[in-house]
Amino acid sequence: MEKISDPYTVPYRRLVAVAGAGHDEIELVEFYDCIGGAMWSRHHYRQSPLVRDARCVGPTMRYLLSEGAVDLALEGSRFPAGIAGVERCDDELAVTYVGLGGGGVGASGSRSRAGGLARAESDPCGGGKRAGSKVWVPLRQRVLIGVDDTDTPEAGATWTLAHTIARGVENDEDVYLSHTIVQLYPVPFRTKNCVGIVVEFASRTPAALASRFKALLEEHTLSGETGMAVYTGFDPSPLRPFGERVKRGEIDPGELGRLRDPCLDLCMAGRGAVGAVAAIPFYTDYEEALALWDGPG
Repeated sequence: MEKISDPYTVPYRRLVAVAGAGHDEIELVEFYDCIGGAMWSRHHYRQSPLVRDARCVGPTMRYLLSEGAVDLALEGSRFPAGIAGVERCDDELAVTYVGLGGGGVGASGSRSRAGGLARAESDPCGGGKRAGSKVWVPLRQRVLIGVDDTDTPEAGATWTLAHTIARGVENDEDVYLSHTIVQLYPVPFRTKNCVGIVVEFASRTPAALASRFKALLEEHTLSGETGMAVYTGFDPSPLRPFGERVKRGEIDPGELGRLRDPCLDLCMAGRGAVGAVAAIPFYTDYEEALALWDGPG
């Protein structure tokens, strides 16, 4: 039987902080080890006035945060844990957690021992104690890479290629966060299912990341019409109207030239560029991304 060295601590696998230029453009991404603990945290942490949204995305829990410091009036069972402080400190995000009892164990031991931290301070925890921690997480930028048209009727699949390249380029500086398949309008020249892909990273080196991704895509694509687009920014919603039009019908590729977004870079301009750009604003919006919008809507 395996010996358990610390039976009362469940560290988070990794904490990642994504930020934009705006005051409230802060997202904390927690890679959890125990889904029960993560769901419990989401349920209670969203009561904190610093938490604007909390959602589960695959193996992560994501908190959309506002900067500030609050004195949380914790109460067992009703509000036993939360986020009490959020502060940008140069190129790091300082987050303060606090909790009661088991919530204190999660706020202290689980977060302070997570991977990906610059440093951490924590209280003794366990039993019925009130305990917490302050962790400093390196700040990163959101990088969304859209890909379309990499296969042929005989071989390949865009969703698998995008994922394997994302796994191939991820490192300590560029954390792979998500993969979303986006159903597009079934145009006549599709291979079969007509989907675009968007992969999401939290990056400290966006340009180098995009360059590595492009090199591997050029090496492994089977199509001469591959499209690749990169959006470096916190919120790609300005591209949503374009993406919705591509989901509803075939559009002229020339319309790409009318998009004026400084965060968007068209890296490979084959016919698939339309689907690559269209996929970007649907990242992690899985229900809408996968829906087939084949009517006027």
